[in-house]
Amino acid sequence: MQGNNLFEYAVIRVVPQVEREEFLNVGVILYCPALKFLRCVCSLNENRFNAFSTKADIEEIKTHLHAFAEICRGSGNGGPIAKLDLASRFRWLTATRSTVVQTSKVHPGLCEDPSKTLEKLYLELVL
Repeated sequence: MQGNNLFEYAVIRVVPQVEREEFLNVGVILYCPALKFLRCVCSLNENRFNAFSTKADIEEIKTHLHAFAEICRGSGNGGPIAKLDLASRFRWLTATRSTVVQTSKVHPGLCEDPSKTLEKLYLELVL
């Protein structure tokens, strides 16, 4: 089956009040080891978020989401985690945590083009 590459993804969520366990999907992170692909797509719709919660600091959340993208890219602005190999970065970003920005459990799949798959998942699960 040429072109079918194993990938893993998780949904990126904002959880304004962790104790309430309510969340808003804001992005998707996708890792495809065979193609050395690690990328995320995130956006925070402020109107939707404000209808959901007015207590969280939107600018701080945007900073955290930007950090996800920097770590995926392996950018120097991503700190020490961004210097790790792709698998380690993905595992670190998708580790269970009880903070305002979290990820879902990791899900597997097969794809030909991880960029297109990431966009499709983003459209289906976030927008």
